[in-house]
Amino acid sequence: MYDIQKIREDFPILSRTVYDKPLIYLDNGATTQKPRCVVDAMVDEYYSVNANVHRGVHFLSQQATNLHEASRETVRRFINARSTSEIVFTRGTTESINLVAATFADSQMKEGDEVIVSVMEHHSNIVSWQLQAARKGIVLKVIPMNDKGELLLDEYEKLFSPRTRLVSVTHVSNVLGTINPVKKMIEMAHAHNVPILIDGAQGIPHMKVDVQDLDADFYVFSGHKVYGPTGVGVLYGKEAWLDKLPPYQGGGEMIQNVSFEKTTFNELPFKFEAGTPDYIGTTALAKALDYVSAIGMENIAAHEHELTVYAMQRLKEIPEMRIFGEAEHKGGVISFLVGNIHHFDMGTLLDRLGIAVRTGHHCAEPLMHRLGIEGTVRASFGLYTTKEEIDTLVAGVSRVSRMFA
Repeated sequence: MYDIQKIREDFPILSRTVYDKPLIYLDNGATTQKPRCVVDAMVDEYYSVNANVHRGVHFLSQQATNLHEASRETVRRFINARSTSEIVFTRGTTESINLVAATFADSQMKEGDEVIVSVMEHHSNIVSWQLQAARKGIVLKVIPMNDKGELLLDEYEKLFSPRTRLVSVTHVSNVLGTINPVKKMIEMAHAHNVPILIDGAQGIPHMKVDVQDLDADFYVFSGHKVYGPTGVGVLYGKEAWLDKLPPYQGGGEMIQNVSFEKTTFNELPFKFEAGTPDYIGTTALAKALDYVSAIGMENIAAHEHELTVYAMQRLKEIPEMRIFGEAEHKGGVISFLVGNIHHFDMGTLLDRLGIAVRTGHHCAEPLMHRLGIEGTVRASFGLYTTKEEIDTLVAGVSRVSRMFA
C-alpha cells in the first residue's frame, strides 16, 4: 500500500497555508520539499559531529569523515555504481555537467570536434558546452524531436561523424516530461565508440536508475530534487573515464604532494573534490536517498504515473487547453497554456489560490523556440502529490480561465 497521508506527515511544510489557502505545492521539478528526517540529520550533525573531514586525527573529524564516506557508499548503492571511486560530490547537476564539459573538452577535444545534445536540454547542458565551443572551437549538434516531444532517434544516428567525441542528453525533460530512451541512446553512442553523459536531474527522483545496467559513462544529478538539501550533487563517472580527465579545480584535498616545482594529484574521487566538501549536505543527501528507497522507487514511479495520467485527462477538460509534451513515455511534469492567457498571469493568479506552479521558459529557451512559444505554466509532481491536489489545480486553472474569457 502507498500510504500517501503517512508520507505527507513526514513533510511539515505541506501543512502550511498560503494566502489563507492550503498549500498545493506543484513545483517539484524546480525543487522538492524535505522530509523531517533529512533536516533532523543536518541539525544533528551540526550540533554533535561537526568537524572538517579527511584532515583531522581527532575524534570529531574522524566521525564526520566516516559519515561523509558512508554517504558516498549510499549514493553508490542507490545508483548501483561499481565503486565509490566513481562517485564525485559536487554542488549539483550544473556543476557536475560543467566539470565534465571543462575537463573533457580540455583533455579529449580539439577544434572542430563535436558534441551531440538535444533540443530539449536544460541550459546547463547547453551553455556549458557553448563555453567550451567558444574556447576550443568545438561544434554542437542537436537532436531534433517530433511534435509529441519525442527525440528522433533516426536523426540522432545521422549526427554521428568521425569528429563526434561525446553525447550529452537529458534523461527526463524538465519541460515536456518526456522520458528519453537513454539506454538505447547509450547503445547507439557506444556503437560509434562515443561516450555519453546523462543529465539525471529529473530522472533520479522519479524512477530507479542503475548506471551499470544503462552503461552510462557519466550520470549527474542534484540532491535538492530528490528530497535532499540544496547545494550538493553527484557526478557518477566510469573509473576509466575519470582517470583520463584532469582535475577541475585546484586546492586542498585534490592533491597528493605539492611543491613549487610540481604537484601530484590525489586518487579518485578526491581528484575532483577540491576544498572542504559539504559534508553536512552529503549526510542529508544519503538520508534522503534512504528515505525514498524505503518507500520504493518503483512505488514512487507508479504513484506519479497514475497522477500524470489523471492530471492530463482532467486538464484537457478545460476549454482552449494546450499541453506541451505528450510522449508515450512521460514523467510527472505537465507544461500548458490556456488560450491567450500569459503564463505569468496564470501562475500569479494560481498562487493567490495557494497553488505553487512554475512559469516561464524553465531554462530551456531553445525548446520554447521549437514549440513556437515564450513560456508555459508547469505543474510538476512529487511522491507526496495527491489526486485532490490535481483537482484543486484543475479548478484553479478553470477559475482563472473564466476570468479572462
